[in-house]
Amino acid sequence: MSDLLFKNISQCINLSEEDFQHFVKPFKLKAFKKKDIILKEGDHCLFEGFVLSGCFKIYYLNENGFEQTLYFAVEGWWITDIDSLINNVPSILNIEALEDSEVMMIAKKDKENLYETMPQIEKLFRIMNQKSSVALQRRILSLTGKTADKRYLEFLEKYSGLEQRITQQQVASYLGITHEFLSKIRKKLLKR
Repeated sequence: MSDLLFKNISQCINLSEEDFQHFVKPFKLKAFKKKDIILKEGDHCLFEGFVLSGCFKIYYLNENGFEQTLYFAVEGWWITDIDSLINNVPSILNIEALEDSEVMMIAKKDKENLYETMPQIEKLFRIMNQKSSVALQRRILSLTGKTADKRYLEFLEKYSGLEQRITQQQVASYLGITHEFLSKIRKKLLKR
């Protein structure tokens, strides 16, 4: 169950097997069904989760009431609302299971206890936050500076195989375009 998590954190820090067992002890394995909402706008986010299996969309509702997907989280990805978690403010995000899923979840207080007992865990989450900041910067640059065609191609590369697991409406929401426009892009790319 935790092999995927061990592999994930090993990309950032080295932990002995003993230290890893101490690290994972406060995590709780949770199962979610398709369409379960694990964080709802207005609630306080009190967890971080590591996706073992399944798929989630992390989204908000824009001022017109339309979903805007920030990212998808599949196996090996982390899920949370970092603003709500760190600043103890109501979430503006929603996290929804798109498939039956399993997640290893850690409560904020348990994570902070790990910081005290295992200093290398602070390094782990610092590196993960830096990587998240880079990904966010790239996402913003893509949304503001690239055509929808290029954003779609980037989506296919970043989320290889995900398009078969989610709806075209969800892909369009991630790209910031309509479903109809996505269909036109797909047809145009198929002709090439």
